[in-house]
Amino acid sequence: MGGCAGSRRRLSDSEGEETVPEPRLPLLDHQGAHWKNAVGFWLLGLCNNFSYVVMLSAAHDILSHERTSGNQSHAVLLADILPTLVIKLLAPLGLHLLPYSPRVLVSGICAAGSFVLVAFSHSVGTSLGGVVLASISSGLGEVTFLSLTAFYPRAVISWWSSGTGGAGLLGALSYLGLTQAGLSPQQTLLSMLGIPALLLASYFLLLTSPEAQDPGGEEEAESSARQPLIRTEAPESKPGSSSSLSLRERWTVFKGLLWYIVPLVVVYFAEYFINQGLFELLFFRNTSLSHAQQYRWYQMLYQAGVFASRSSLRCCHIRFTWALALLQCLNLAFLLADVWFGFLPSIYFVFLIILYEGLLGGAAYVNTFHNISLETSDEHREFAMATTCISDTLGISLSGLLALPLHDFLCQLS
Repeated sequence: MGGCAGSRRRLSDSEGEETVPEPRLPLLDHQGAHWKNAVGFWLLGLCNNFSYVVMLSAAHDILSHERTSGNQSHAVLLADILPTLVIKLLAPLGLHLLPYSPRVLVSGICAAGSFVLVAFSHSVGTSLGGVVLASISSGLGEVTFLSLTAFYPRAVISWWSSGTGGAGLLGALSYLGLTQAGLSPQQTLLSMLGIPALLLASYFLLLTSPEAQDPGGEEEAESSARQPLIRTEAPESKPGSSSSLSLRERWTVFKGLLWYIVPLVVVYFAEYFINQGLFELLFFRNTSLSHAQQYRWYQMLYQAGVFASRSSLRCCHIRFTWALALLQCLNLAFLLADVWFGFLPSIYFVFLIILYEGLLGGAAYVNTFHNISLETSDEHREFAMATTCISDTLGISLSGLLALPLHDFLCQLS
């Protein structure tokens, strides 16, 4: 990794000659490292989730040139989420212990391949193959980068989460803007090939080694003394990390994580049940927006809410995420009732509810991982982060399985 290459001598070494320059240059180095890592993790979050969001935003368009039966957006959803689910299920079993740099390379290559494959596709199978590549990229990247936060000050979790929220907003907005400006879905996807390149540059050129962090003035000073970032030169050596945990220790940690995993699963189950099961049925005829345009605006407003709340950790810290799960379930019940009875008079009411839905989902994500970082020990944190990644994907997968038959049932009634 470019920012981590070369060995730095720690100022805490016992050699007396190293103590002279300590007051000045290290302070500047630490400040620079803080902002490089903050920007680096924000960009990693942005780039990692970008292709996933674009594929969901393009659900109406990716297969539109093919004659397919059933709900096309659900086909895209399942292809986009199931490979991620498999990857995250493997994470607690040891996937997160593989070297970081090769995982990042695979993630970037898969993201680029997804855009190219879908853009030039002439069949349903090829299109869905591209979506699968996007899923592999997103799932592998999330496990990798959230595990990586264990070796940095806790503040990078906020930056990572904000970047993932920005991916939702910018991905949906860029797809909406470019397609409405006249570009075809294929041209729009090809224009986004710079995103995987930015992901690789952020990791290999921007991030610095955790041992360059300044413990002074940092709330999480103890994390600065953790082992340096794993590099390709010595990828297998991670003393004190999750590799030293026994199966019994991992099981004990996992049981403690259920307090955080279960509410996050519920939050994502409810919101993606709304997004993939009800969005297409919340259709208003008393507006100039077409059905496809309404769907795209729903996605964009949802992602705007996610971005705002995933960026709000410094302003609002929520410890009891069960409350967010309950509120999201109430959202689902309300919109399901509207699909059934049609009592909302205007699409703008739905716009507000979907924005609120995104706020709840984003808050649940960032606060869950922040709480875990606060309440897990150093040696357990990497494993805890990788394991909890399954929460959102499991909720989305369960919602997709149930939303398919419910969507067909509601369509038969209409």
